[in-house]
Amino acid sequence: MSVVAPIEKLQPKHYASDQEIRWCPGCGDYAILKAVERTLADVGARPENTVFVSGIGCAARFPYYLSTYGFHSIHGRAPAIATGIKLANPDLDVWIVSGDGDALSIGGNHLLHILRRNVDVQLLLFNNEIYGLTKGQYSPTSRAGTRTPSTPEGSIEAPVSAAVFALGTGARFVARAVDTQQKHLPGVLARAHAHKGASLVEILQNCVVYNDGVFASFTDREVAADRQIHVEHGKPLRFGADGEKGLRLRPGTLELEVVHPGDGGVAETDVLVHDETNRTLAGLLARMTPPAMPVALGVLYCDPTPSYERQVAALVDAATAGHKAPDLNALLRRGHTWTVGAPRRELDTPAKG
Repeated sequence: MSVVAPIEKLQPKHYASDQEIRWCPGCGDYAILKAVERTLADVGARPENTVFVSGIGCAARFPYYLSTYGFHSIHGRAPAIATGIKLANPDLDVWIVSGDGDALSIGGNHLLHILRRNVDVQLLLFNNEIYGLTKGQYSPTSRAGTRTPSTPEGSIEAPVSAAVFALGTGARFVARAVDTQQKHLPGVLARAHAHKGASLVEILQNCVVYNDGVFASFTDREVAADRQIHVEHGKPLRFGADGEKGLRLRPGTLELEVVHPGDGGVAETDVLVHDETNRTLAGLLARMTPPAMPVALGVLYCDPTPSYERQVAALVDAATAGHKAPDLNALLRRGHTWTVGAPRRELDTPAKG
């Protein structure tokens, strides 16, 4: 008699490959890899059903370091390849790993379309505000004034906000996290995985070589409580060491401001409650920058809608329902046809003298 053995519960270590990890010592990518391995274990992902797709850059080495299927693709095109994988086999669990330069510069067009189509993938965008692999040039997310080999006098460009970009494309799930926050990041990744559609998670990641400490103004332990706000659906938007601060709409405007409930006539009911289905609120949270405002972390927006590949599959099923399987041979012979006769024999060459 055949006995079906129960599926083994995998641990984070089971998702690690045998490849030597080659990132700079202290790189934030190590922390993200650890969080991803933990998330895969938490959600019960099966390695044989999981695919990681990457483009070009430091983050793009991810597929080598995980014991799953993987594609190390070309610069900026990971979303296009992931879309093809998901359309070919909608049951696969597809993750995309991309850096800020890979995703928002050469890959900006592909990122836009996978988000607006709502293909069911988890897209992890590592944002260190620099090109790390190619030795420290400024990237689309670098702040104005950033001095690099390609901007020796300081960048004069306005940076792209990954979260604001995603919301503008019509993305249905947008979140933000920090590489080193190991108690927070796996939970955000698990939420992205549970969302059936395109999930973008911007992970603020430190590059110790070319942009070290770029997020220190709000991630350092001494200032984190006052310059970060962890948002949760249905909970008041409070922050500070003792939760003494809150966010409300400035009266008569659609702008957020920091308030201290109980002081200056500010009531507890004035503090906004986070509604992750509210795209306008998500946009306001995504735009907040320190030191005037805290950086919003967590799920900023989540409002599911049917995923692209499932709609394509349903469309194909509807179009083929009631039709016999096509006959390729008959198709090739349909319409105007002709018969190619035997080749003409060459004329005999007359014999000489």
